Amino acid sequence: MSVAGAGAGRVPGRLQRLADAALGRALGHTPRRNPYAVERDVPVPMRDGVILRADHFMPLGAQPRGTVLIRTPYTRGFPEGWVHGRTYAARGYHVVIVSVRGTNGSGGTFRAMAQETDDGQDTVAWLRSRSWFDGRLATLGGSYLGWAQWTLLQDPPPELRAALVYVAPHDFRQAVFGTGSFTLADFFTWSAQVARPAEPGLLRRLGGGPTSRRRLAPGLHGLPLADAGRRVLAGHAPWYGEWLGNAEGGEEFWGPYRATGALDRVDVPVLLVGGWQDLFLDQTLEQYRVLRGRGVDVALTVGPWTHVGMATRGAGVVGRDALAWLDAHVAGGPGRNRPPVRVYRTGERAWHDLPDWPPPTTPAVLCPYPDGGLVSGAAAPADATVSFRYDPADPTPSVGGQVLNGAAGVRDNRALQSRADVVSFTGAPLGADLDVAGSPVLELALAVDNPHADVFVRVCDVDPRGRSRNVADAFRRLDPTVPAGEVQRLRLTLDACCHRFGAGHRVRLLVCGGAHPRFARNLGTPGTIGGGSALTPSRHTIRCADSRLTMPVTR
Repeated sequence: MSVAGAGAGRVPGRLQRLADAALGRALGHTPRRNPYAVERDVPVPMRDGVILRADHFMPLGAQPRGTVLIRTPYTRGFPEGWVHGRTYAARGYHVVIVSVRGTNGSGGTFRAMAQETDDGQDTVAWLRSRSWFDGRLATLGGSYLGWAQWTLLQDPPPELRAALVYVAPHDFRQAVFGTGSFTLADFFTWSAQVARPAEPGLLRRLGGGPTSRRRLAPGLHGLPLADAGRRVLAGHAPWYGEWLGNAEGGEEFWGPYRATGALDRVDVPVLLVGGWQDLFLDQTLEQYRVLRGRGVDVALTVGPWTHVGMATRGAGVVGRDALAWLDAHVAGGPGRNRPPVRVYRTGERAWHDLPDWPPPTTPAVLCPYPDGGLVSGAAAPADATVSFRYDPADPTPSVGGQVLNGAAGVRDNRALQSRADVVSFTGAPLGADLDVAGSPVLELALAVDNPHADVFVRVCDVDPRGRSRNVADAFRRLDPTVPAGEVQRLRLTLDACCHRFGAGHRVRLLVCGGAHPRFARNLGTPGTIGGGSALTPSRHTIRCADSRLTMPVTR
């Protein structure tokens, strides 16, 4: 079918329309507003002559409501084409899904993250040349698709009316090396999966099935890390070695991986979505804080989701919010009826509307004791200590938490805390519900006999049956210039959370020397993250009297 001013497009048949209707009902959307057509493999020229490829979903019959731009390194089919392209086109929006450089038929070579700034601007310039583009633009997408938005928003196009950013970083250097170690499991696994685009099923690949885990295991556990990764990647994903080789690199290398300037320049309404178990949660909350502080119209939704879970378990909540955001800010419809902040309180399993994040809280101090207790307010005796030995040859494993792949999110920690290299401190059963909102802070007095060491801490919720579920974590690579044996007074800010420790439950604090392969293990020897192979254990000694966990309790 030919659509005036829009090129040739194919109108979906009856089966597709039935599938669209079923998906709309499953996601809780209102009935479709209009029919639509789809134009595949549209050429989008870049300034250097490279041609990208796009799918254009075109509303038919009704007055268009604006254009939604999505830029992705993944397939243009499912989920983007179905969940966003078809859904939004059937409700009046032009939707353009562009495969970024070097992916899915687009020309050029894919250079992960660092290539998007110029290509985003060139894509908008191409939109301006389309007869159907009416000057009303929104950007949308999660993870890499959200990163692509932040790169564009460093110099926001004048046509931009709104941005919808889900579970996405604005500072990739911080995401990779912000702890001092390398976020190994996430970014090695992602690199390996993106470098093999022919494998079907994006969400399945990111979920990390048994075959994927076996294939990638040598790159996660072999040494030296850079060589082990290179063997598994077999010439694919060259950016991975570049990242490892620039752990200490400056702006000359990492500048293209940072879009922090976008937070100071964007002034259109922004909808942010995060998950309590998403690896980019800290950056989502920073985005909200900065934009809110500047007076930008920003809204925040945080659900009980992992990174991949936002696109599956959270699809209905996020999709309905997104359409309302587009209708209000792009199509010029009635104002949205939602609070600035909407968060899910885990433990209680309920949504809460708030005027801001974090809400007002009061501190509750819990002190670790050498007998494994976690006591409210009263510090342990002055000479009380607890020690454990960390062996990089048998590194403390990571269990769940804010990771991209596999067994992410909330898990039972009983097997982890039974290890000899994990110390646990547990409070008495609670007499009433304890609601925590914000970031717990652990002041940890710690001495190590090897200056090359790490520390990983976790707060868990222990139910009356003894199941110990993670709530919030923190990891830090210690400063190797601090002499061995010297007490370090660390202030560790754990992940933000909104959680109810129910009456009868107990608060548990875990302390150990790593979480491998989530974070690359400290080998206990000097050298670069990617180049070392010699292993030396370390003994960590906690001074209980000078350590305390502060929980932000809602008033």
